[in-house]
Amino acid sequence: MANHSLQGKAVLIGGGAKNLGGLLSRTFAAKGAKICVHYNSAATQADADKTVAAIQADGGTAFAIQGDFTKVADVVRVFAAAKERFGGLDIAINTVGKVLKKPFVETTEEEYDSMAAINAKAAYFFIQEAGKQLNDHGKICTIVTSLLAAYTGLYSTYGGLKAPVEHFTRAASKEFGPRGISVTAVGPGPMDTPFFYGQETPEAVAYHKSASALGGLTKIEDIVPLVELLVTDGWWITGQTIFANGGYTTR
Repeated sequence: MANHSLQGKAVLIGGGAKNLGGLLSRTFAAKGAKICVHYNSAATQADADKTVAAIQADGGTAFAIQGDFTKVADVVRVFAAAKERFGGLDIAINTVGKVLKKPFVETTEEEYDSMAAINAKAAYFFIQEAGKQLNDHGKICTIVTSLLAAYTGLYSTYGGLKAPVEHFTRAASKEFGPRGISVTAVGPGPMDTPFFYGQETPEAVAYHKSASALGGLTKIEDIVPLVELLVTDGWWITGQTIFANGGYTTR
C-alpha cells in the first residue's frame, strides 16, 4: 500500500478553526500535512486566522476559507478551493455540528430544520463531495457523538440528526471502497470544550463527568490520535462509527 504518514498529504478540515478541529489542524500540520482550515462564519474567522498563523509560524502550510456547509454550493466551493490550492486532496475530516438540549415537546420546527441542516445535511454533502474530489486511497472521517449509543432524553434533535451519519458512512464506504477510500465516523463523549458547556447546567456537567468508566469528560487531545489513526495506518477500518468516550456509553 501507499505511504500512510501525513507527510505531504492535503487535508480539508471542516470546522478546523478551533476546539477539536483546531487541534486536528495544528497536529496534522506539525506532521507535514497541508491544511485547508474551513470555518463557518465571521464569528469564527479570527480563530481560523489564528490557527493558520500558528501553523505557518511553525513552518507548515495552511489557509483558511469560509463556507456555510448547510449550503451545498459552499461545500463544493470549499473543496474546489482546497483541491486547486494543493493540487489534489487526500483527507477530508468534518467536525461541524451543533448541539441543542431541549425537551421533545418544546422543540420548534425552525430548531429541527436548523439541526437537520447542520448535523445531517451538511455531513451528507461533505461526504458526497469528498467522494467526488479525493484522490484514490483517500480518507473521510466525520465527527458524530456518543449520544448515538445513549438512552437519554433532551437531545432528540442532536442525537437523532447525527444518527443518519452512521448510515451515510456505511453507504459511502461501500460505494467509495473500490477506489481505496476509507470512510469512518468518530463519536466522542461529552467533550471538555465551550461547545459542550453552553447548554449544560452544573449538575449535568457533574453527571457527565461521573458517567465515564475512566472518569471525566472526553478531551480533544484523546480524540485527535484516533482520527489520525483512521486516516493513516487504520485505513482498513471503514464503514464504522467508533465510540471514543472513556466508557461513557457503548453498544
